[in-house]
Amino acid sequence: MTGSGDTIVVADVGNTRIKLAVVAEAGNGAGRALPTVTSRQDLLSREFRAANLEAWLGRVAPGATVILVASVHDAAAARLEAAVAEVAVTRHRSIRQRRVTREHLPLEVDVDEPSRVGIDRLAAAAAAAVAKAPDRPAIVVDCGTATTVDLVSADGRFLGGAILPGPELLSRALAEGTSRLPAVADLDRGLPPVMPGRSTQAAIAAGIGFGMRGAVARLVAEAVQAVDGEPEIFLTGGSRGIVRDALPGAIEIPDLVLHGIALAVGRLHSVR
Repeated sequence: MTGSGDTIVVADVGNTRIKLAVVAEAGNGAGRALPTVTSRQDLLSREFRAANLEAWLGRVAPGATVILVASVHDAAAARLEAAVAEVAVTRHRSIRQRRVTREHLPLEVDVDEPSRVGIDRLAAAAAAAVAKAPDRPAIVVDCGTATTVDLVSADGRFLGGAILPGPELLSRALAEGTSRLPAVADLDRGLPPVMPGRSTQAAIAAGIGFGMRGAVARLVAEAVQAVDGEPEIFLTGGSRGIVRDALPGAIEIPDLVLHGIALAVGRLHSVR
């Protein structure tokens, strides 16, 4: 069991970043109140300094701590868990870790191969199922390394959705797949793209920026047709800014995945 005095930390291990947060108030999936998460910290998935992790844990979780890890990047999760174990040993800390799986989330997964669905998609869907109105379906748009558009039924079932590359991945694919096109960074931040792009970089920004907006808007329109009732639309993910103006009225929750991972607290009866 997690002790009543334990600090609960949730970790969303993605393909580009590891997102960490402290669960200030856990949820159990009842009502429309999501768990509260605070003290966000980001690490790079492929390489991060253990000292940064140690310093952050020392600030936000100085006592007995339980870390719930949800991962779509096995190597990065293994590095995180090894770093946490090292902190526990060298600093004589009581830190326990547990991997979060779909069985720990308050969500029925109604797709052909439930075991193959990324835990990040399921965590975001579980959070949306709690946050949405009880009698309405939901559409979850998560913009990160990959962009996903997923459906949650009115009765809280994950129905699947669509996956496409995120803006950073699209830019990198152009740079790596051609001899002269550069990688363009920060497409999801700063000024919106313009058409026509009057430089190669501006043309790439226009293609990816407007292309992402058009793709996500069409996928959301298709999702609306695929569910019964008028869905609530949730927008999340580090690159969400690139499609924000294509989804007027969307409910923006930056850390929807972390909120969803925190929902697992009530279902994890033992942490080894």
